[in-house]
Amino acid sequence: MSTKRLLLKSAGFGLAALAAPGAALAQDSTPTLSAGDTAWMLTATALVLFMTIPGLALFYGGMVRAKNALSVLMQCFAICCLVTLIWALWGYSVAFGGDGAIWGGLSKAFMAGVGVDSLSGTIPETVFSTFQLTFAIITPALIVGAFVERMKFSAMLWFIGLWVTLVYTPIAHWVWGGGFLGGLGVQDFAGGTVVHINAGVAGLVAALVLGKRNGYPKTMMRPHNLGYTLMGASMLWVGWFGFNAGSELAADGTAGMAMFVTQLATAVAALTWMFLEWGSHGKPSVLGICSGAVAGLVAITPASGFVGPMGSIAVGVGGGFFAFYAVTLIKTKLGYDDSLDAFGVHGVAGIVGALLTGIFSAKSLGGAGLSDNAGGSIITQFGIQAAGVAVTIIYCAVVTLIILMVIKAVLGLRVDAESEEAGLDLALHDERAYDL
Repeated sequence: MSTKRLLLKSAGFGLAALAAPGAALAQDSTPTLSAGDTAWMLTATALVLFMTIPGLALFYGGMVRAKNALSVLMQCFAICCLVTLIWALWGYSVAFGGDGAIWGGLSKAFMAGVGVDSLSGTIPETVFSTFQLTFAIITPALIVGAFVERMKFSAMLWFIGLWVTLVYTPIAHWVWGGGFLGGLGVQDFAGGTVVHINAGVAGLVAALVLGKRNGYPKTMMRPHNLGYTLMGASMLWVGWFGFNAGSELAADGTAGMAMFVTQLATAVAALTWMFLEWGSHGKPSVLGICSGAVAGLVAITPASGFVGPMGSIAVGVGGGFFAFYAVTLIKTKLGYDDSLDAFGVHGVAGIVGALLTGIFSAKSLGGAGLSDNAGGSIITQFGIQAAGVAVTIIYCAVVTLIILMVIKAVLGLRVDAESEEAGLDLALHDERAYDL
């Protein structure tokens, strides 16, 4: 990770000791607000929020049965509200309040010291915090795809609140806030480990703990509105430019390259999925090309600030290829009910992208360069990436399982069979998505 990104990712230049030579000078100098960087980051923040509401809500909402459509939209909207409050009270502080190896502390709890004039690098700290908040919102919202149509709304709220506190914020600190994974040299530009592997693994654990939907896989559970899904995928694609290019935290050449490789990898992954499906099933589908596009967006996320155009093509092919077979082959063989493929797309493509970042970030392959800890070796950087992936998977899986088992014992996780049959829209919210 570059000196600039280390400085900007801290909320007050507290990471200068971890940066490359010359960072000490940046630490001693007085930060100056950049109107250009600030304008871009205000825009990027809005784009990332747009990814969850309405983007992800529509993407997921169209894939469930009509009787559960509102419940999915409600979950995404409620998560946005809940995580925003948690972030202001303690989440931001734990993730970015200090430079400890394990957690950021509580020095910025209740947004202490974050005022109109406080800066994070060249942008207001309020903008930095809100930008990072949008990542904290979409990550748990992604998990919803694994357990739609069967979890209690009350249990979902408790699960998300505890998960953001105990899983998301620590891992965000480890990678971006001065923690040990960033110090190790893990390259994760915009959230391969923090967002996608994290959400995918949590989704898989949740799907296994809750069990299959009643009737799965014998009963047909077709998406009720693929038009919503296509619109949601398109919103995700557009919003993702804020996600990836915004993670440079500046309006510069790296942000421009991150935007271009995001577009390229996404298109390649969508085509990869489409042609694989066309060859194996005889016809290309709307759901397939949308899923492929999202897999490409996921895979390029950790690599977006480190790889060049040709590297992004490889990342796009890898993300689309492995996610396709995870969804169409592995899930079927193992029989778990990851309803909307939170693990198959986000978990698998996130792992592929994180590992390929360690290869295609090399300057010899057109990338921006390996981390200082790699010593110029692609093999070493690949090993560092693999270590980051492994730590994320193990920690997320264990803590997610504990959270779910505690909630299951206290509240119960799953709606009763009658409510599941009636649909969660009526059973939990006393509303219908369509009243025709």
